[in-house]
This record gives sequence, structure tokens and C-alpha cells, in this order.
Amino acid sequence: MKLYRAFATVGGLTLLSRVLGFLRDILAAAVLGTGPVADAFYVAFRFPNLFRRLFGEGAFNSAFVPLFASKYEGDGPHVARGFASEAMSGLTFILILLSAAAMLGMPWFMYLLAPGFADTPEKFELAVRLTQITFPYLLCMSLVALMSGVLNTMGKFVESSSVSIVLNTVLTIAMLITIWLDLNGDPAAGYIQAWGVFVAGVLQLGLLMWGLKRNGLTLRLQRPRWSDDMKKLVSLGIPGVIAGGITQVNIAIGTVIASMQDGAVSHLYYADRLYELPLAIVGIAIGVVLLPDVSRHLRAGNHVAVMDSQNRSLEFAMLLTLPAAVALFAIPTEIVRVLFERGAFTAEDTPYTAEALRIFALGLPAFVLIKVFSPAFFARQDTKTPMRFAAWSLTANTIGSVALFFLFRHLGWMPHLGIAVATSLGGWMNALLLYRGLKSHEHFEGDVRLKRALPRIVVSAVIMGFVLYFAARGLDPWLLEAQGLLVRFSALAVLIGAGIVSYFAAAHLTGAATLGQLRAVLKRT
Repeated sequence: MKLYRAFATVGGLTLLSRVLGFLRDILAAAVLGTGPVADAFYVAFRFPNLFRRLFGEGAFNSAFVPLFASKYEGDGPHVARGFASEAMSGLTFILILLSAAAMLGMPWFMYLLAPGFADTPEKFELAVRLTQITFPYLLCMSLVALMSGVLNTMGKFVESSSVSIVLNTVLTIAMLITIWLDLNGDPAAGYIQAWGVFVAGVLQLGLLMWGLKRNGLTLRLQRPRWSDDMKKLVSLGIPGVIAGGITQVNIAIGTVIASMQDGAVSHLYYADRLYELPLAIVGIAIGVVLLPDVSRHLRAGNHVAVMDSQNRSLEFAMLLTLPAAVALFAIPTEIVRVLFERGAFTAEDTPYTAEALRIFALGLPAFVLIKVFSPAFFARQDTKTPMRFAAWSLTANTIGSVALFFLFRHLGWMPHLGIAVATSLGGWMNALLLYRGLKSHEHFEGDVRLKRALPRIVVSAVIMGFVLYFAARGLDPWLLEAQGLLVRFSALAVLIGAGIVSYFAAAHLTGAATLGQLRAVLKRT
């Protein structure tokens, strides 16, 4: 099936990217830890990384892809290429102005990005300088997103799914250089990482330009015009970016609030990186593939195929997401301890990161559901409805983050956990609003196969959770920092392997996904 094959392409390349990302984060934890340099760099990286996820992981394309696809199918490749070139030119012009203004005004803008840093002048100044270096990444990533939309509409997913591999490779090299120069915890380490982000953006843009040329789809810069097509793109694009990127906006707001607690920015960052693995492999792969697929079926008037694509996407998403969420909830301490606890990241940092990860795990299914439900609106060129839902979720998350942060601090609990609770609840609120909106317009209805599979997937994931919990107790002596690196990683691999085997065995026994079905999907893929 083409849909599963596309999921496998995007998900497989995203998995490779995230493996490299884990290597990068393991090195980052050892080099930067959770001190002031780490906090400053993660704030500097958060803003361009927010736009990488907003643009590069499908939110921008919620507006661009349906318009480009309609031009390509209705008016032909030449007209579609002209529309894409016009959009690229306008986007470049606006972002150059925005980037210049932001870089010049960053000393003042930082009071909004990380107000808590103002109490520590050295950290505040470092964050300003590092953000000025990383900010041009926004321009590169925005153009990469537009080019990715062109390729994805043509059914070409390799280049657009490989850009994060470039980023993680460059930043891993930057970490190794930092270790070689023995700059652990030094402000110079932050500068090396920031310049790594800058270089990665240039290389990612070069990769997509090569990908377009390889597929005969070269775009050209031209004088920006405020045409009817651009007006429509902007009117759809702004709400589309807000709606599609609400999870990342919520996390960015959490970073702002977390800056009021030393180390909290870093603790939330490391937890975020861990639950982003299943979100990226499943949720983002589905979001990137499902939008052009549903758009094509809608243009053809094949509403049966639209409904089937949505049901199979939801089934596929929950089959992989629910066990991941249960695993992150059941053994967060073991995961954080083995991956991060070394060098500047101490045993005292582990519970702060692990408990945040446990709470984020509760919201993980919701974050993936947002990726599944949103394309049904975007394919119909309706970006305002999901934007409205996202605005309600964003408001609730912001109020909840502030209130719970100070409540938890007053009660003597870890304050940053209040931010994680609000983020997860905000995700569920947004996912449920999207589901209700689709159902009320009869744009989504669970079919017999989905209704049969979901409760069985839940049962299988719970069984796996118990296996992981008790297996972790038995393997605990081999997961401690006193053991060698090889022993600890081997023990974690055994633990993860036990989870995978127990989950798919339970899924086979319950009928959630039989081995025959899995073999058939793999064969088609």
C-alpha cells in the first residue's frame, strides 16, 4: 500500500535522524549538563528549532501543499512551479526583514524569550549572543519547508525527510569538537553549538535545492508580488502554522516560564527530546504523508478513500504510539539514567528530567492525534477551524503553566512539572476539539476495523507496561552509573527488547495486530 510505504520512508529516515539526535543529546548532556551555558544555548536553539518544527514538520505545508497540488493537477507543472517560485520569493523577502529586525533587537527580545535570565547578567548576555548566531536558521528552514512541500506533493519524501539528519550530524560534530578542545561547561562550548546550527541550516537548504534540481523542479527567486495567490496563501498559512504547530508553541511557552527556575529549561529540553522520538517517527510521518494523500482523494471526489486513509492512519499511529507512551511512563528514570547521566549531567538531574518525561508521556498520544486529525481540515483548505481550537488550547496551556508552576513551587514540588502537566492537558484539549470538529461535519467516522483494534491495542500496551516495570526492577543493578557504559546500554537494550517482544506478542494474542497482518504490511512496504 502506497500510504504505508510513504509512512515507512518518512518514518525510517526520521528514525535515523532521531538516533543521531540521541547521540547528539547524550554528548550534550555530558558537555553542557544543566548549568547556565546549557540553559542559554537551549533558549537560543529553542526559537529556531520552533520554526524548524513549525515549517519543516508540516505546519507551513498545511496551507502551501493544497494550493500547490491544485495548481499542479489543474493547471499543469509549469503554472505550479511559477506559484512555488512566487511563494518562495515572498517568503524570502519577509524573513530577511524579520531576521534582521530580530537580530538587532535581540537584547530586548530576550526579555520575552527568557525573562528569568535577567537576574543573571552573564547568562542573559550569552543567550542574546547565541540567539543572534542561530536566528538565520529560521530563513533556511522556512525555504526548506516550502521546497519540501513541492517534493512531497510529487510523492518524493527522501530529501525532505533527510534534513534533520544533516542538523543532527553537524551538531554531533560540534559536540565532539567541544570535547576535543576540553571546553565542557565553558561559554565557548555554547558558541560552537550555535555556529553548528547556522552551518546546518545552510547545508539543509543546499540539500533541498539539490533535491529539486534532481527531480526537475528548480525554483527561481523573483521580485515579490502581492498577487491573489499570495493573498490566499497568507490567509491560509498564518492560521495553518498556528494550528499545526501548537504543540511546539506550547513547549516554547513552557521554556519562557521555566527560565525562572535554574536548570528547568535544560530538564524540560532533555525530556522533550525523548518523547519527541515516537512523536517524530509516527506523528510527523503521518502528518507529512496524510495531507497530500487526502488532498488528492478529495480532488478526485473519492470520499471513501479519504475516510479509509484517516482510519488506517489513526490505527497505525495508535499501534506504535500507545506502547511508546506506556514505556516512557513506566521506566523514565531508567531511560534518562542510561542515556544522559554522565559528565556534567549528574544523578541529581535525573529525577527532574525523568518525572517531566513521565508527564509528557501522558500527553504523547494527544500530540500524535493532532497530527492525524489536522490534515483533514487542511486538505479542505480550512485552516481557521483548527487555528481556533489551537488558540483555545494555547490559552489554557499558558494559564495552566503559569498557575501550576507557582503552585508546585509553593507546595515544595518540582515547579517545572507544572509546565509539563499543562502542556499535556493542552494537547488533549486540542486533540479532542479536532476530533469533535471532524465528527460534527461527518468528515471522520471510525470504521469497524478501527473500533475493533483500539481497545486491543490499549490492552496490549498495558501488558507491556507491567513487563517493563518488573523487568526494570530486575535489571536495576546493571543500569547504575557505577557500571560501565557498555553494560548500561546493553541492559537498557535488553529492557527495550523485552518491551517490544511482550507488546507484539500481546498484540498478536489479542488480535490488535496479528503477525500475518504485520508481515503483509512489511511486504507491501
